[in-house]
Amino acid sequence: MKKIVIFASGSGTNAENIIKYFSNSSKAKVMSVLTNNPSAKVIERASNFSIPTQVFSKQELNEGFLLQKLNLLQPDLIVLAGFLLKIPQNLIDAYPNKIINIHPALLPKFGGKGMYGMHIHQAVVAHKEKETGITIHYVNENYDEGAIIFQSSVVLTSADTSENVAVKIHELEQKHFPIVIDKILNG
Repeated sequence: MKKIVIFASGSGTNAENIIKYFSNSSKAKVMSVLTNNPSAKVIERASNFSIPTQVFSKQELNEGFLLQKLNLLQPDLIVLAGFLLKIPQNLIDAYPNKIINIHPALLPKFGGKGMYGMHIHQAVVAHKEKETGITIHYVNENYDEGAIIFQSSVVLTSADTSENVAVKIHELEQKHFPIVIDKILNG
């Protein structure tokens, strides 16, 4: 059985979708959800499926506490699902090509520090983009610069608002993220 650990900072809709997708799988299972936000809705969502959760601080992330926790869990894949902190080098070194992220834009456009959530959708609309989408990529030492695993796009119109774009992106995330994780784990 392949083991998945999810990192999330917010509402947890992608985390919940991944948990549901693998809940009846004989090949992979979500073992834990880790968050840096003690009030994140993802804690409740994971608890509803009896998935253990743990809250950690930015200091614990950077000082090795999280690496110790992960070494106990021995995940086959670490999935960032709306996780906003930068992954430290010690985790990247310990889990090479085993940490993935989903980004709500077609990288390399609209990536980098500070580009997350509605900030991205507002930028997409402001730049009058004709399309946007999602990018699932490996995590390296730089925000949103790891090797791209998968992209899916959606057409935009001049009538689209950042809120409309957010809905379209969320649909792509829900449709593709668990399937891509499954393919990575079970080739």
